Amino acid sequence: MHIKSIILEGFKSYAQRTEINGFDPLFNAITGLNGSGKSNILDSICFLLGISNLSQVRAANLQDLVYKNGQAGITKATVSITFDNANKSQSPLGFETHDEITVTRQVVIGGRNKYLINGVNANNTRVQDLFCSVGLNVNNPHFLIMQGRITKVLNMKPPEILAMIEEAAGTRMYECKKISAQKTIEKKEAKLKEIQTILDEEITPTMQKLKEERSSYLEYQKLMREIEHLSRLYVAWLFVCAEETKVKSAEDLKAMQDSITQLQANMADNENKVQELSAQIQELQKKRDQEVGGVLKGLEETLSEVQRVDAKAQSAVDMKKQNLAEETKKRKELVKSMAEDKKILVVKEAEVSKVAEKLSALQEEGQKDSAALEAAQCHFKAVSAGLSTNEDGEEATLAGQMMTCKNDISKADTEAKQAQMKLKHAQQELKAKQTEVKKMDSGYKKDQEAFNTVKKNKEKLEADMEKLQYQDGKEEGLLDRKRQLNREVTTLRNTYESLMSRFPNLRFDYSDPERDWDRSRVKGLLANLITVSDVCYSTGLEVVAGGKLYNVVVDTEVTGKKLLEKGELKRRYTIIPLNKISARTLNATQGLSPPWNVHTALSLVGYEADLRKAMEYVFGSTLVCDTLDNAKRVAFDKRVMTKTVTLGGDVFDPQGTLSGGARSQSASVLSSLQELREVQDSLSATETELQALDKQLSGLKGTAERYRLFKQQLDMKTEELDILQVKLHQSSFHKQQEELKMLLKTIEECEETLRSSKEVQKKADEKYKVLEDKMKNAEAEREKELKAAQQKVNSAKTKADAFSKKLKERQQEAESLVLELEELKREQTGYEQQILAVDEAMKTIQEQIDNMSTTVAENKVPFTSWSNTVKCPPPHQLGKSTEANHMRERTNESQLKIKELEHNISKHRKDSQDAAAKVVVTDQTP
Repeated sequence: MHIKSIILEGFKSYAQRTEINGFDPLFNAITGLNGSGKSNILDSICFLLGISNLSQVRAANLQDLVYKNGQAGITKATVSITFDNANKSQSPLGFETHDEITVTRQVVIGGRNKYLINGVNANNTRVQDLFCSVGLNVNNPHFLIMQGRITKVLNMKPPEILAMIEEAAGTRMYECKKISAQKTIEKKEAKLKEIQTILDEEITPTMQKLKEERSSYLEYQKLMREIEHLSRLYVAWLFVCAEETKVKSAEDLKAMQDSITQLQANMADNENKVQELSAQIQELQKKRDQEVGGVLKGLEETLSEVQRVDAKAQSAVDMKKQNLAEETKKRKELVKSMAEDKKILVVKEAEVSKVAEKLSALQEEGQKDSAALEAAQCHFKAVSAGLSTNEDGEEATLAGQMMTCKNDISKADTEAKQAQMKLKHAQQELKAKQTEVKKMDSGYKKDQEAFNTVKKNKEKLEADMEKLQYQDGKEEGLLDRKRQLNREVTTLRNTYESLMSRFPNLRFDYSDPERDWDRSRVKGLLANLITVSDVCYSTGLEVVAGGKLYNVVVDTEVTGKKLLEKGELKRRYTIIPLNKISARTLNATQGLSPPWNVHTALSLVGYEADLRKAMEYVFGSTLVCDTLDNAKRVAFDKRVMTKTVTLGGDVFDPQGTLSGGARSQSASVLSSLQELREVQDSLSATETELQALDKQLSGLKGTAERYRLFKQQLDMKTEELDILQVKLHQSSFHKQQEELKMLLKTIEECEETLRSSKEVQKKADEKYKVLEDKMKNAEAEREKELKAAQQKVNSAKTKADAFSKKLKERQQEAESLVLELEELKREQTGYEQQILAVDEAMKTIQEQIDNMSTTVAENKVPFTSWSNTVKCPPPHQLGKSTEANHMRERTNESQLKIKELEHNISKHRKDSQDAAAKVVVTDQTP
């Protein structure tokens, strides 16, 4: 392999593209004058071979290799060397099929340093391996033997000679790779040590902690089993208590019935006594009416006089109120009139602004007419003085205008001659350039055809990429989203497990009792089947449900039986079959006043329609109130008499028991269950999205691979296209084409200049002839212009007078509108003052009404006293009435006691029934 040609562009002293050919396969020498660039050719070879010590090519950095450091408009240095690879035995590895190998290195100021091998981008390592495989290592200290180095080579020590031989033999490359591999091994060993440290310091302690948590969990399970055993003992104790309650209730029931019989007898005696007292009171009333007839008559006359005075005062108060109403009506009318005038005021202001705009426009028009009159007068004076108006509107004499025309003709003739000479020179140069272009057309056509072929291939690749309908980076984006979703699923699962560990009773797992088991028959734990409308009711509802919150709801008793026998349940459960369960519901909130804020527990939970019976069984017979006082009133109200629970979990039972006190500080099960359900929904949604994403990625894999293959090919074609385009633009043929275009443009400009010069010359000649005619008839032309100027002055005066008249009319109209506007503003001010006066009068009348009302109230005090004197009965009659009232109160108290005893009887009967039911349920519990 040997050098065939070198192409330099922008490298050191070679500013333009320079190609060096004719290299001998065995020996070459570069000769030339001092400063002709001999050393720069050797520097370019070392630069392309990848020399690292830039001092050997006389440069401090890569920027120094660019022509004049980029200050002459050239910003990059490029060196391309074509190697003859005809001898395949000496060919570099991997390039045996190529007859020529073209290596290019380019450095850009402020940019990157890149290599190209046969027009394809390559990294520095690949280029170094290519040259080292054929024994070319420019960084070998013995690669370049400069002046004075021969003696040093002869005096080399054995290790240095061995290194030089290895370099020449090509084994030095493998030695370097060996050293690099040893360094990589050392780095990997350090990484392994770091990983081992992490295992010892972080992972192992975490594993130990998890083992401790496992032992804690096992201890927790043991405690749960003990709790279950104690729960059974508790159920047995409840059974014994229920039996005792049943016996005691029967005894209390008999005692209460006896008390009711005795109270009814007492009520009958009280009724007889009340009748006797009523008869005595009537006799006393008749005697009183006969004795005090005269005294009562005087008091009645005094009372009538007081009533007359009170009526007069009340009449005065009514009159003042009527005056106040009239003043209020008057104020409303004033406000209405003021609003209407305000609307008219807004309309008038708009009219004034429009008239002002029209007046301003009219004044501008008048200024234009005044300017036209002044110009006509100036023109008349100029014509009177013997001047004439030229094309630009300036006043000048005919002689001066003729001189200007001659100058224009002379100037146009000079420009035409110059353009003619320039046109002739450009046409001659164009012919010569066209002849040169035809000679070098063949090489440019080949490059152009290659450029068009690469361009078509690139467009085809782009079309293929568009057909794939794949966006660049889509697969990477989906993978990032998948990793994010995996992290979210892990977090949600940990959160879910953490919440479930706080409430282990919410776990309900079972095995299918038989093959093809329909799991929809088992609805699940009741706690998981309800939703709480408001979190503040969670504690109260949890107390209402109690242990039933963890009961299992199934469709039929058959399903429940199979679940208990073959479901492999991990603990004891109570089953609620929907087809057998029955419960009473209540609507006890009817008739209660709204401030009590009472709800049925069933109305505070949400559930599926087919679960209604189970929900009625658990929540149907209990009320929920917001406070202790309201709960107490509702529970013991005669219309209700129903078990009531507060928001804090305190229970009021109409049977007489109260439950309450401090509760656990941890969140209630139902409020935490809401959080657990939200986490579970988020987890399900995230897992669904993750499955869809996996499916999308599997379907997108083939398309993404094809897209990457096409993109790689497109990048190669784009790079090749850029190189060909640069080559075409830098070729001599292209430069000649650009020069031809410039010459054609110059010819067009010269022809346009000739045409315009001829037109100017023609117009100037015509104008000169007209001016000559005017000079011959100067007197007649002057009279004619003078007459025309006089007509313009008269027309401008007439127009100015008409404008002045119109302006006066507009000004009068604007003044009248302004006066109307001011009048409306004064009326608005008057309305405001009248409203203030009315407000003061209303305030005064209101004060008078208040004073009179106070007087009337004072007069009513003696009136009430005298009225009571007339109506008050004597003391002995009052005593009889008091005694009768006491008897009636005793009767009412007896009735209340009877009702209370009846209520207690119904309560004891209910307790007896509940105790009997508990006994039956306890007997049936396995």
